[in-house]
Amino acid sequence: MRREAFICLILIAATLAVFWQVHDHGFIYLDDPGYVTENIQIQKGLSRESVIWAFTNTHMGFWTPLTWLSFMLDFELFGLQPRGYHLTNLLLHIANTMLLFLVFRRMTQRPWQSAFVAALFALHPLRVESVVWVTERKDVLSAFFCMLTMLAYIRYSEQFRPYQYLLALLALALGLMAKPMLVTLPFVLLLLDYWPLGRLQSRQISGETGWQAQEKGLSPFILILEKLPFFVVAAACTTVTYLAHRSAGYIQSMAVLPFEARLANALVAYVSYIGKMVWPQNLAVFYPPSAQTLLSWQAAVAGLLLLLITLGVILANRRRPYLVVGWLWYLGTLVPVIGLVQAGSQAMADRFTYVPLIGLFIMIAWGVPDLLPAWRHRRVALGLTAGTLILLLMFCTWRQVQLWRNNITLFEHAVNVTKDNYVAHINLGGALAEQGKLDKAIIHFSAGIRLRPEIAGTHNNLGNVLASKGKLDEAIVHYAEALRIQPDYADAHNNMAVALARMGKLEEATSHYHEVLRLNPNSAETHNNLAVALVRLGKISEAIGHYGRALELEPEYTEAHNNMGNALAELGNLDAAVASFSEALKIRPTYWKAHNNLGVALARQGKLEEAIGHFEEALRLKPDFEQARKNLYIASQEAGGSDGSSAPSQSRAK
Repeated sequence: MRREAFICLILIAATLAVFWQVHDHGFIYLDDPGYVTENIQIQKGLSRESVIWAFTNTHMGFWTPLTWLSFMLDFELFGLQPRGYHLTNLLLHIANTMLLFLVFRRMTQRPWQSAFVAALFALHPLRVESVVWVTERKDVLSAFFCMLTMLAYIRYSEQFRPYQYLLALLALALGLMAKPMLVTLPFVLLLLDYWPLGRLQSRQISGETGWQAQEKGLSPFILILEKLPFFVVAAACTTVTYLAHRSAGYIQSMAVLPFEARLANALVAYVSYIGKMVWPQNLAVFYPPSAQTLLSWQAAVAGLLLLLITLGVILANRRRPYLVVGWLWYLGTLVPVIGLVQAGSQAMADRFTYVPLIGLFIMIAWGVPDLLPAWRHRRVALGLTAGTLILLLMFCTWRQVQLWRNNITLFEHAVNVTKDNYVAHINLGGALAEQGKLDKAIIHFSAGIRLRPEIAGTHNNLGNVLASKGKLDEAIVHYAEALRIQPDYADAHNNMAVALARMGKLEEATSHYHEVLRLNPNSAETHNNLAVALVRLGKISEAIGHYGRALELEPEYTEAHNNMGNALAELGNLDAAVASFSEALKIRPTYWKAHNNLGVALARQGKLEEAIGHFEEALRLKPDFEQARKNLYIASQEAGGSDGSSAPSQSRAK
């Protein structure tokens, strides 16, 4: 036990040393908004409504209630501070590493080889995406229940107690509710029956009283029958996942991506993952598909290589059964994400290897010692080699974790190490725009459009950057293209309306605002913006109706209160205008525009002293506010008895 405890401590320390820097990382644009930062249900915490939502929706194209519940718990604990979410992922990864070690230690009685498998699992650079990306809570959480399933199944195989069988089945169900990739886990349990559990062979077992008995090996039919409930649960999850993907539009039809192209990509991906395991260079958050690769000689070579490896492990099966188990583990657990049923546009993804690579690690951990001859320094040589390899992996992983620090470092790296990566260009453009680096953002949005011109969101985002630079004519061209691609794109309608209003094309702007309200009638901001345009068109009564609706939807919308006051003042309803400005200041006492506008309304009512106080407060809050300075001058002149006829008229701030 001391040895096992020592190994666990070393694994924990090594994993923390590599991944601890993640506590300073932020959220990223790719999926984190949909999962956390812009997910209203997550931000309700563990409420009754949000828990029901977790079990009844297929948001983001998955039915993953356990993942949603874990994010809700994180929100209860950490709010929207990314540190807590990252550390939860890291703790789950550490737990998975410990469980993996204990599972193989129990099955094989080989602590050092089990530790090596766990170390490769914990510290390989291909693990970074699953651990560091908040969205991939799915990976680490489902793997946690994967390990628990195997642990419970091992205990069942040793003692044949029904409750242990049920615990294994429950753990599988929970894992599938975290991520449906575990649908192949029943297949893995069959592999474990073969090796290392040896349930196909006769073996000695211990009874409760300590006596020994001989157990005859079970037939393959019995073992498959034993897994039938596991396969039923997996099949049900597969059906739900497929329907969720299809309803979300993630499933690409055979007309778009023919089966031969999918098969070619799958073959190349299988070999590419092995290559990245051996030489983890040029790892990226997104790998774009390449039509040339899919239909080239590479697919044929990859298929031949996979066939040769499969034949090799089958021929070596009698003396080295771990080879066929590890190889089939790798091939089988990748099937759900290898692209035969294409969900998403990626050619492959590092996160997909989180559980599958365990199979290859098994082959290495047991195969390399078997290949070496029995010599006196064999154990020392293996230990030194393994230690050196792990240190190298730790260094590579530490550097890979750094790349995930923020959106710019992550997507700049992806652009640099991949070709024609439209996802990286688009997200890098968004990150640069957020930092005000608009010219660079335009370059990357334009690259994204060149590579994938049919993505409406990229046109909309490029339009926003162009509008920020005052290039409204160019911005409108891209908003129009976004709406041609996606006519019901509410954000593009809204942005088009804002740009048209800035150009003075108010009638066109109002038509787009009306379209936004058709798509999203509960948008307080759109009601307010439409009302502003209507006021400029002289339709003040109609505008007041929209200001009122905006305030019904969002009672503390200070801009709408201020704008309502301006509209009421235009109609001469000064008492109501004063009430609106006062309400805005009650909500936000530092709202300098409302102070100025309230001062104007009070001055028109003859309440000059009160008006002067608000003009002075507006200037205190914003010393360069020229409107307030002029209004203060006028009010002071009138209060002092001067006719002020030559002074400029008082003006309101919009």
